[in-house]
Amino acid sequence: MSDFRLIPSIEQLRQRPAVRALEARFGVEATVSALRAAAADVRGAIAGGDAALSTEPSVIAWMEASAGSRLGDAFRPSLEPVINASGVILHTNLGRAPLAAPAIDRVAGIARGYSSLEYDLARGARGTRDVHAEALLCRLTGAEAAVVVNNNAAATMIVLAALAAGREVIVSRGELIEIGGGFRVPDVMAQSGAVLREVGTTNKTRAADYAAVVTERTALILRVHPSNFRIEGFTERPTLAELVAVGKSGNIPVAEDLGSGYLKKGPYPFSPAESPKKAYGPFLEPTIEETVAAGVDVCCFSGDKLLGGPQAGIIVGRAALVGRIRTHPLMRALRVDKMTYAALEATLEEYAAGRAATTIPVQRMLATTADEIRARAEALAAALEASGGWHAELLPGTSAIGGGSAPGVELATWLVAIAKDGLTPDALEERLRKLSPPVIARIERDRLLLDLRTVPTGQDPQLSALLQLIGIP
Repeated sequence: MSDFRLIPSIEQLRQRPAVRALEARFGVEATVSALRAAAADVRGAIAGGDAALSTEPSVIAWMEASAGSRLGDAFRPSLEPVINASGVILHTNLGRAPLAAPAIDRVAGIARGYSSLEYDLARGARGTRDVHAEALLCRLTGAEAAVVVNNNAAATMIVLAALAAGREVIVSRGELIEIGGGFRVPDVMAQSGAVLREVGTTNKTRAADYAAVVTERTALILRVHPSNFRIEGFTERPTLAELVAVGKSGNIPVAEDLGSGYLKKGPYPFSPAESPKKAYGPFLEPTIEETVAAGVDVCCFSGDKLLGGPQAGIIVGRAALVGRIRTHPLMRALRVDKMTYAALEATLEEYAAGRAATTIPVQRMLATTADEIRARAEALAAALEASGGWHAELLPGTSAIGGGSAPGVELATWLVAIAKDGLTPDALEERLRKLSPPVIARIERDRLLLDLRTVPTGQDPQLSALLQLIGIP
């Protein structure tokens, strides 16, 4: 016979220390709701003859644990830190570039209180937010002016809307790309009000092709970064200098969507000999500095890719054109907030001070050699083997830059192939994702692989300890 008298009232439970702790953390309303759900569950368990619930203390403990678990799940943030052991540096699904410590500190300082976001401290009057970071961007790129919006797709949209709405924009057929999430250049162009004028073919477009279609309706020549693919073989593409010359001859501005945000060349120690595949570092990417120097009128790029800053769409170029973009009605809808400006300025300051190679996480990851990764991988493998039930083997492999940057470029690395007794690679990968913090790895050829290039050195002990928490089912 079911003894429901063992189930205490909600008010009785609320007097207990464990429940009071839940109320302090999650609030009274949510805790009471979780206790009621637990009461319904325990009633069903008792009715089913659960022998473990034969005493009042056991029922109370069960209800407290059930309520705590429900509240933990309900209040668990959907956005949480993870350990990226995938080897993809700019992993779009994992938030792309981690911020540098100075950027994090700057954001925290600005977020704690009020700031001079739209206040001119010199005049004691209202200012404009779009002046932030402009001086640094101009100094680092050589451009006359700069403005920032919330991502590079937005930057492309507002460039087209401000400079070419209702008129033609010439684009090579081979550059009508689709980026992640199904966003396509022709669709962005249509939304901006600009009229697409395709030239050339998928694999070959020459400067003469652009020149041949320039008319009085032409507003802009647009060159688009091949975000996540590369065409090789029988191909041809005009240099930026050739494209600029076409623009000047017809008095047509040239805009380039660079996407990746490779600001300046860095000391990346990669060479083709280090990998059986391509391991050239990001040298296949043009830099913003080179692009501006080549005479392009407007250039836009991402803040959270190779630059290593926050999500942003950065537009640099001639002052007159950037001024038209700055005053376009879309600017209000696409503007960035104080935290983005804070992170971006702090990131740019690291470049200006010559510290980026050591302080910007993305730059450090790019500059890490395969030998440095191997030493860390050996230590992790040894720790796992010593813990029992684990098998770890080092394999040569490659890391990816990711984020639609330097497509086809792979960086030589050393991988740790791990296996746990009693678990398949898929089951082990799932266990890794359920850790706190979750560990993101990759499976290739039925082997679970960890690439420490994307794991900060200081997290190696934490990663080792987390892995050893995984038991046998």
